[in-house]
Amino acid sequence: MKNIQIHLNKKVTILIILNIVAYILFAYNLQRTEYVKFIALYTALFILFYLFVFKNKEKFQTLVWISFLFRILFLFSIPNLSQDFYRFIWDGRIILEGINPYLYTPESFITQNVFPINQVQELYNGMGNLNGSHFSNYPPIKQLSFLIAGFFSKNSIIGSVIVLRLLLILADFGTLYFGKKLLQKLNIPIKNIFWYLLNPFIIIELVGNLHFEAVLIFFLVWSLYLLHIGKWKWAALILALSISVKLIPLIFLPLFFQKLGIKKSMFFYGIVTVTTLLFFAPFYSSEFLTNYSETIGLYFQKFEFNASIYYIFREIGYSFRGWNEIAIIGKIIPIIVLLFVLFRTFLRDNKTTINLVHAMLFVLSFYYFTATTVHPWYIAPLLILSIFTTYKFPLVWSVVIVLSYFTYINLDYKENVLLLIIEYSIVYGFLIWELFIKKGTSQILSKK
Repeated sequence: MKNIQIHLNKKVTILIILNIVAYILFAYNLQRTEYVKFIALYTALFILFYLFVFKNKEKFQTLVWISFLFRILFLFSIPNLSQDFYRFIWDGRIILEGINPYLYTPESFITQNVFPINQVQELYNGMGNLNGSHFSNYPPIKQLSFLIAGFFSKNSIIGSVIVLRLLLILADFGTLYFGKKLLQKLNIPIKNIFWYLLNPFIIIELVGNLHFEAVLIFFLVWSLYLLHIGKWKWAALILALSISVKLIPLIFLPLFFQKLGIKKSMFFYGIVTVTTLLFFAPFYSSEFLTNYSETIGLYFQKFEFNASIYYIFREIGYSFRGWNEIAIIGKIIPIIVLLFVLFRTFLRDNKTTINLVHAMLFVLSFYYFTATTVHPWYIAPLLILSIFTTYKFPLVWSVVIVLSYFTYINLDYKENVLLLIIEYSIVYGFLIWELFIKKGTSQILSKK
């Protein structure tokens, strides 16, 4: 037995070392234009992730520490797959100077040769002209994180990156804590948390590239746990925090109606609304409302990236009208999504926490299936919701969505249609298998 145990420990050690090497290469020796290298490293990390979880699924504490070791490896790296962090740093430093980030674009300062913060030109060049020409669209709790980074690092980009990364790692600790408690309450194997926590997609996109879905997810899981144990007022307050990181949880609000009933749900919605408005209050002005709504509208009527159903509608529009109909389609899609949300709210049973999570999973999936823009990190909330279900199509999507990064090797950012077809054929194919062929039985990834 002793020899077997030693042999197993050696295998685990080898897997850990291989993961460390791959993550270090990814964090410090990769540009997003190096597509073949990127895909090779990402594929290797997913294979190692799969092997690591299955060979150690009973070693909860070991997996916890390894999860955070892998995150710490990114601590001193500059994000290499996204430029958004430059804008994060800009907004935080602007707020620190008492300037409302929703009222001025970075471009407006550059064109007037006004430099209210340190490293203005470097930050502007880093975020790019497109980002720099638009008003900020980041909600207030996210802005608070940027402010914290600005407070601790006014003169160093890497210093600000480290502060932001530590905040995201803390958020993942919170997700682990409340995710484990909720899994236990729902009698679901707690090892499911590692399909999120150890997932290379989550480590790379959220911690590595500083996307604040990690904080959104922390508050969302915390809110679901509070709701499950009957503390619905506190759940409403925490859900407002999640919304104030990124607005996407607003789509879930109607789904709480069945679980809470008429009276409680009205109070619940009231708490969420008032709390969210209070967070926005320090930034309020008539210009803020105009700028913020116009910036959010860009995601529906201007921006296009890694879409699926929308691209089909767009091609139909081209064939009939001869030009891009995004302005019209972008107005129709929210109506279709709303109808689907109402269907899940009133025509399906959402009274139990598990059924509610299922509804949230499919409502958000439907939204992204029809959206005009689906950046890879957007699907992180789908992944955390899926660990409370038997569905694994978000896990599959987290593997193949990185095919979309092919776009960045082109100077004109032109997407590859074949790669889009491969990505969504796999995702939709797996989803159809889970919905209609698998018939609710757990697949091998969910076995104890």
